[in-house]
Amino acid sequence: MGLLYLGTPLTWEEAKNHVDHVRDHGITQFLRTWDREKDRTGDKFLWGDEVEYMVVLLEDEKKIAKVSLRQREILEELSVRTLSNDTSLSASEPKFHPECGMYMLESTPGSPYTGSIADLLSVEANMHYRRALARNHLRENEILLTLTSFPRLGTGMFTEPHYDPKDVESSHGLFLPEEITNPHPRFGTVTANIRNRRGSKVAVNLPIFEDERTPRPFVDPAIPWERDIYQDDPESKNGAALIDHIYMDAVGFGMGCCCLQLTFQCCNVNEARRMYDALIPIAPIMLALTAASPIWRGYLADVDCRWNVIAGSVDDRTPEERGLEPLKNSRYIIPKSRYDSVDLYISSEWTNKPAYNDTTVPCDGAVKNRLLSHGIDELLSKHIAHLFIRDSLAIISETIHDSSSNDHFENVQSTNWQTLRFKPPPPSSSIGWRVEFRSMEVQMTDFENAAFAVFIVLLSRAILAFNLNFYVPISKVDENMQRAQKRNAAQSQKFFFRKHVAPQGYVIPAARLPSSGLSTPSEYCERGMVTQMKDAKLRNGCPTLTRPLNMDDGSVEDEYEEMSMKEIFCGKESTFPGLLGLVEAYLGTLEASPYERKQIDKYLDLVRHRANGTLQTPATWMRNFVRSHPAYKFDSAVSQEINYDLLTAVDQIERGTLRVPELLLEDYGQPHLNGLH
Repeated sequence: MGLLYLGTPLTWEEAKNHVDHVRDHGITQFLRTWDREKDRTGDKFLWGDEVEYMVVLLEDEKKIAKVSLRQREILEELSVRTLSNDTSLSASEPKFHPECGMYMLESTPGSPYTGSIADLLSVEANMHYRRALARNHLRENEILLTLTSFPRLGTGMFTEPHYDPKDVESSHGLFLPEEITNPHPRFGTVTANIRNRRGSKVAVNLPIFEDERTPRPFVDPAIPWERDIYQDDPESKNGAALIDHIYMDAVGFGMGCCCLQLTFQCCNVNEARRMYDALIPIAPIMLALTAASPIWRGYLADVDCRWNVIAGSVDDRTPEERGLEPLKNSRYIIPKSRYDSVDLYISSEWTNKPAYNDTTVPCDGAVKNRLLSHGIDELLSKHIAHLFIRDSLAIISETIHDSSSNDHFENVQSTNWQTLRFKPPPPSSSIGWRVEFRSMEVQMTDFENAAFAVFIVLLSRAILAFNLNFYVPISKVDENMQRAQKRNAAQSQKFFFRKHVAPQGYVIPAARLPSSGLSTPSEYCERGMVTQMKDAKLRNGCPTLTRPLNMDDGSVEDEYEEMSMKEIFCGKESTFPGLLGLVEAYLGTLEASPYERKQIDKYLDLVRHRANGTLQTPATWMRNFVRSHPAYKFDSAVSQEINYDLLTAVDQIERGTLRVPELLLEDYGQPHLNGLH
């Protein structure tokens, strides 16, 4: 949820008097970073992952599963844990971090992965090791799950210990108790400040999955319609809770979700901007392919993903900013929540046409002019000025007048939660310009999480090596984000995607294309797209191409079309090899042993079978599990018993004691604990 500063966070009444100061000094801090780092180049390819877990307590006799609120205790034990008996792992000890929900843990590798193939193949073992370490500090009746959302969060007796949500000062919510939120002052203050700035509670409504016996209309019987503690209690019955929808009214429903995120260090700022842009159209595709959250507040929803839940749960826009009232006290109409998909392409390369940025993007004019006058180009100035239309939600009193740190910039930057994040180098650090990929849902097993991490890493290198162009208009990316969350989107939806991804005048890498009339990889190399010599490492610093002199731009609308998930990943006719074909072509440029290729191919096979429909997404599998459960009444409700059996099965799948061929390839297995970071 962003950086955890030590100090006293200000309430909204206090903070709103300082937001302009924070904004102004945040830009000063960014300009200081820019002046120091704009010419920095030559950083090696390093990358890492973040995996979030939830701790669940099982009451076997009663068949009840609850979230266990022991984050602080578990993290304290992990911080003083005894290292593994294998001394080779001592330098590779992973890091564990707190998260918003007191049932959540976040883990990262002990040090970044490099570009070596050995490191690429160590990811699954590293994830497995992290899970094993955390499990060592669980109680006998607790399990550690990588599950996007707890299915019955906010319903009945769902926490251990149990707390009553009747009087929640931070959110005023009806369903989640105060104690479920991390007690660090930042979390409660951000929750309260979102509500106070917005002028009402947050309101998230997901369409109910209408099954055979789902009440029509569906009116949630668990909503305490008549509660009268806070002045905003009547909101639910006055229209905030929609009929035929699952209603949620607190930050914790969104920020209590778990996800899988990746961060890449780039060669320089221009490469980071190029990588950021290239992955923007990929983000909704990967959201759909990793869909893993079809159950909310104890009901089957007619969506499969978390994204709109989190977007709604932290939506601090005022009624004026949401366009519900004429602008009077607010400065802008803001089309999206501060947690949403990216609004702007920012690369200065010639492939980024102005027509691709085709949506309304409000910017702080004073901030933009200040950046432009400092010599920063139009696109990057607009990007930063757009982020800075947001007010700071967690101003720390002790840092207000601190001029030496980067806190004010990060205060705004880290609370713009988009599908990707463009990250400048931190002060006094060896870390370079980075890009964070944020859209994927966490998967149930380390194998799946490693597979998608490896795939995105390889795709990122193929983008650089082959100068791939994935640009489609931002409006189409936005549409893809909404399609990606629909039920069974990976198979039922089509997505806007670029028809020709190689630069004009160059051929597509020939990797398992449907026809054989195109160039071989060696011919492709001779055209200057990649080097003839095979590389031992995944690298940064691939040269870009100059714009052809006689290039015909044509119409942007002719550059893309709607494609199925299978076509996007596996290729279409002889013109587009698919994302997997591009990755395989890139692998052809690397020095990889047959054993290493076999291991990588296992990961790519999971992606391939998920994309072509041979394997189900976790969301589809969970929905089918519920609907085939003997206790399910086909009324959309997920009971305690069903929830218990579902989470027990998820734990068994991860441990390898339950095989589900409709979800995972038959030959996946647990990794050996070697080559860790």
